Amino acid sequence: MASVVFYFQVHQPYRLRRYSVFDADPFYFDSQKNGDICRKVAEKCYRPATNLILDLVKRHQGRFKVAYALTGVVIDQWQEFCPDVLDIFKRLNDTGCVEFVGETYYHSLSFLYSREEFKAQIDAHTKKMQDLFGQTPKVFRNTELIYNNDLAHFISTLPGADGKPRFLGAICEGVDNLLGYRSPNYVYRPPHTGDNALGKPFGVLLKNYRLSDDIAFRFSNRGWAEWPLTAEKFATWVNKINGDGFVCNLFMDYETFGEHQWADTGIFKFLEALPEKVFDVNPGHNDFATPTEAFMRFAPVGAYDVPHMISWADTERDLSAWLGNAMQSNALNEVYRLEKLVRQRADAAKGTGDAKAIEHARYLYEDWRKLTTSDHFYYMCTKYWADGDVHKYFSPYESPYDAYINFMNVMDNLRTRATV
Repeated sequence: MASVVFYFQVHQPYRLRRYSVFDADPFYFDSQKNGDICRKVAEKCYRPATNLILDLVKRHQGRFKVAYALTGVVIDQWQEFCPDVLDIFKRLNDTGCVEFVGETYYHSLSFLYSREEFKAQIDAHTKKMQDLFGQTPKVFRNTELIYNNDLAHFISTLPGADGKPRFLGAICEGVDNLLGYRSPNYVYRPPHTGDNALGKPFGVLLKNYRLSDDIAFRFSNRGWAEWPLTAEKFATWVNKINGDGFVCNLFMDYETFGEHQWADTGIFKFLEALPEKVFDVNPGHNDFATPTEAFMRFAPVGAYDVPHMISWADTERDLSAWLGNAMQSNALNEVYRLEKLVRQRADAAKGTGDAKAIEHARYLYEDWRKLTTSDHFYYMCTKYWADGDVHKYFSPYESPYDAYINFMNVMDNLRTRATV
């Protein structure tokens, strides 16, 4: 049995407006740009892709299943700029064929700097999923699949409301030099972690980056030897996993559909045809599963030992996309240096009972948290080889140096607000 696990990351940051050293107001975020981008991506991706997946779930009578990691900040922007998108996700949730996995609310790098903030953002995200969809996430993915053994241990021991371990397992990148001769198409476990709430070992699902990237990056590449990629061809590749694996983990940005790969490439027709082709290529031997179903269905076959940090970003699959130069390191250190002060301001305001002071402290705390979003530091990346074009595509700045200067100008003002 080859079970296809489709997982999509859905995220939009709060982009900063141009903020100079002469600015003194506390309005850091570019509402116009954020709204325009959110509405544009909703039109090109979120609406057509989610409506199509909803149709596929119904067409295949619940046999087609998917999973999403919706960041808190993308949901906040949907509620502000295009609430109908959230309504489509709610209808999809009602089918029972979608799983929402847990992550940090602000898509942050908080695990690297503050375990307290990391847990607080997971809790905030969990509450959001419960309030909107009635789901309590059972599987965790960290920002951009950043992962190591230490993170696995921390997540595996996080208690839920009942005091039992909250998560059954985690999602991360399948890195060749860590797997060695082994395949990413099995469930693994981190070393030295205990059992989950089901009494089974805490599990790890590894991204099959070759098959995932065939869709996410190579689909429209006319220079690729396998172009054009058809659903029939892809289904035969999935079917080959039978006999050498149990799961086909296809993890990618949701914007693959319609935004990164435009509609005229045929990406939506590919997605529409894929479930039927997967079912039919070897009847009875291939299906679709959510991450939780995969963990419940398959036992880990061995340990996936990750002593250093990995991610799904760039060719290096490490942290260099966010921590590859002195600007990024300095900006991140400055953000988390303010954490204690911002928390103290919030606690002190609550103690006064002054409604105005409480409101100001809340806005300060929320602004600080939006500044922990990883995208701000991604924009400061100075890579100019193969990955450089990717960084330039996503950045709203003319250069990484502009991104750093603008961010630090905002940080100076935030620091002033936190200390007065």
